[in-house]
Amino acid sequence: MELDRFDRQLLNLVQEDAGRTSEQLAEQVALSPSAIQRRLRRLREQGVIARDIAVVDPGKVGRTTLFIVSLQVERERPELLSQLRSWLAAQAHIQQVFYVTGEADFVLVISAPDTETYEALMSRIVGEHPNVKRFTTNVAMSVVKRGLTIPVPPDSGGQET
Repeated sequence: MELDRFDRQLLNLVQEDAGRTSEQLAEQVALSPSAIQRRLRRLREQGVIARDIAVVDPGKVGRTTLFIVSLQVERERPELLSQLRSWLAAQAHIQQVFYVTGEADFVLVISAPDTETYEALMSRIVGEHPNVKRFTTNVAMSVVKRGLTIPVPPDSGGQET
C-alpha cells in the first residue's frame, strides 16, 4: 500500500495517542475530520493499523523491571522451533518475541516485578525446552523510545480536505 504524507502523519499521531478524536487529529494534520476518519478506516481495513491498544505503564502494574534476552537454540528443527514459539507466545511476562538472524535465534522482551520472577521464568524455559542452548540477559535501565516512527516526506504544497 502506498502511504502519502498525510497517512504517515496520522500513523505517527495515533501511535502517540490512539484516543485522539478526528477533530483533534485534524488540528495537527491539514485534513478535515471526515477525511481523517476515512483515512483511518482505510488504514485499518488494509491492515496498516493492525489494532488499537493501550500502552500500560509497567511500573504502575507491578512490572518494574524490563529484561532484554537473547536466546540461542541448539538445533533449528521446525517442530522444535514451533513448540518454543508457541510456549514463548503463551507466557504473560514475555511481552515481545523476535526470531532473528545473527548469534541469537530469538530476542525476548520480558517484564517482571523482580529478578526472582525473571529467574523462575528462565528456569522454566531451559527446563521445558532442552533445545535452548543458552541465553544472555540485559536489564533495561530506562526506555528512551518506544514505537514505530514513520518518516513523513516534506509538504509538496498540495492540500487535501
